Amino acid sequence: MGSPVDRHSWVRAALAVFAVGWGANQFAPLLYLYRTEQGLAQSDVTAMFSVYIVGLLPTLLVAGRWSDRRGRRVLMRPVLVLSLVATVLMLFGPQDPLWLYLGRFLAGLASGAAFGAGSAWVRELSAGAPPGTGARRAAIALTGGFGLGGLAAGVVAEFAPAPMVSPYVPHLVLGSVALVAAWTAPDPYLPSSDPAPTPLIPASAGTRRFLLGVAPWAPLVFGCASMSFAVLADLLGGDAGGRPTLYAGVMVGVTLGAGVLIQPAIRRLATVTPPSRPPMAGLTAAAVGMAAGALLLAVPDLPGRAVWLLPVAVLLGIGYGTLLVAGLVEVELQSGPRDHAGLVAVFYVMAYFGMATPYVIAELSRFGGPIPWIAGLAAVCVLLIPVTARQLR
Repeated sequence: MGSPVDRHSWVRAALAVFAVGWGANQFAPLLYLYRTEQGLAQSDVTAMFSVYIVGLLPTLLVAGRWSDRRGRRVLMRPVLVLSLVATVLMLFGPQDPLWLYLGRFLAGLASGAAFGAGSAWVRELSAGAPPGTGARRAAIALTGGFGLGGLAAGVVAEFAPAPMVSPYVPHLVLGSVALVAAWTAPDPYLPSSDPAPTPLIPASAGTRRFLLGVAPWAPLVFGCASMSFAVLADLLGGDAGGRPTLYAGVMVGVTLGAGVLIQPAIRRLATVTPPSRPPMAGLTAAAVGMAAGALLLAVPDLPGRAVWLLPVAVLLGIGYGTLLVAGLVEVELQSGPRDHAGLVAVFYVMAYFGMATPYVIAELSRFGGPIPWIAGLAAVCVLLIPVTARQLR
């Protein structure tokens, strides 16, 4: 810790975040496959998808504060190993669905430990770059891993043999490379020598600006993403020309690819406009995307309906990427060096509640189908726009 860095050191930390993100989302395009090939119910596969957050949420808080006390690299080493173990367990999913639940849970544990501390590590290794560069690099590493992991899994499952095993092989290779690269990466962070315990939730998370200006829309970060590739893509997969798994993988790539591409523009927007503008833009994209998705589901006879999900996925990806950067930039503004990782963790906890969207929609669909609930979520996005503008003005 406190080791010297050069201007390219951040790449090794970003690769670690990227690899964990890849492992976290490789399961997403396989939902339809597990339902049809293994005979699992939709509630089962959405529960597997969502159990990820059960492992993720508590470790986000605990690991973020622990890394504030101990350092970043010392935490990321075992986390990368845990991410690989989670993938190995999911290889046994065809034998027993329990392995999928356990693998997804461990992937959540790894992600929870990596994304707060890992994002802070990337930011600290980006010292000397223009303000906000570290937050943008961390967000792109996370989003890139999510997007490419899901896209690759969908392509491999569609064309390679053993479609419920082979999609996990790329992560085993990538995760091993990231483990070697990050093992000796510099860690410039100097933990505090103050023996006083640090609170699990930093005081900055209790400010009015954070509670009312960020927390209400934070779940829509991953709510937008999972709505696109785990709800809409799954529901429309039957119209995808007989290739629903490839279709789901493409939707992951399109959604999160749009999220990556929009982030530099949103970072620039954040530097020249009032603080409320980026989240307002993200909420607008989320509202339009979800309303359009509900409309697609409502017109089953629309020719090429599955293709029309592409622009909807772009809109939801823009909502995801915009709100992610807006949140990380706001966290960077509101936190200091001793509570940055902790506040990043709190933001991610709130953002990751959105990963439960597929499970919630599946359960609520018992009462009137999915369309009114997706449309209702679009309305919530609209209502949050003036609230956010008022709190962040």
